[in-house]
Amino acid sequence: MSWILSTVNVNGIRSAAKKGFASWRSRSKADVLALQELRIQPDQMTAQHKSPRGWRDVYAFAEKKGYSGTAVWSRLPVLGRSTGCGLDWADREGRIARLDLEPASVVSVYLPSGSSGDARQAQKEAFMAHFLEWSRGLLEQGRPVVLCGDLNIAHTVRDIHNPGANKKNSGFLPHERQWFSALLDLGWVDVWRSLNPGAQEYSWWSNRGQARELDRGWRLDYQLASPDLAAKAQRAWITGRQPRLSDHCPVNVCYGD
Repeated sequence: MSWILSTVNVNGIRSAAKKGFASWRSRSKADVLALQELRIQPDQMTAQHKSPRGWRDVYAFAEKKGYSGTAVWSRLPVLGRSTGCGLDWADREGRIARLDLEPASVVSVYLPSGSSGDARQAQKEAFMAHFLEWSRGLLEQGRPVVLCGDLNIAHTVRDIHNPGANKKNSGFLPHERQWFSALLDLGWVDVWRSLNPGAQEYSWWSNRGQARELDRGWRLDYQLASPDLAAKAQRAWITGRQPRLSDHCPVNVCYGD
């Protein structure tokens, strides 16, 4: 059996719903969806913001209204659900949601952005340090697992339109990129890059200027799989500038037996 996992930062599930999220989901034929930046509370959700009938899900909502939040939706059998990574303030922001499925555990991750200033960059780096060790524990559990979502870091010069102009900006700082390399050194596999080694494609574009129209973007959204699961990846693709569900686009992988 093969199955498709798609991850996307929706930049507000209510906004994405108005932009055709349900139609895209149906066309995508995804079996599992990892969502980030829901920006909604449980009492604000209607049917168009929830997983389809017959699917199973898990949500990590932020305490702050209109902020952060992650989810995983699945039409595959679910063995377990959990949220959080044990870092109190990050867990209150709803940055980790996990479904344990028969073929693998799927973790939706929303790494903080540091672009708003030094204080937030410091929080981002605190999360990074905690997450590195937490993810090591996931690998040591020995179960196939994939971390998918918005990591707010472009790893290499092939993952950003203008690396020279952005080398001092959050999301492309040298020590952030070294942290990403440290994740790979633990054993995580950047599945899209492993299957598309020479490609230069993006998953996020600034709303300023004509960044999306001119494809001047960053690759910030990933599926990082444990080696056993990565070996089963048959195809990986980035949906590209369309559909415009948010300022991000879906990143998709088809996994096999």
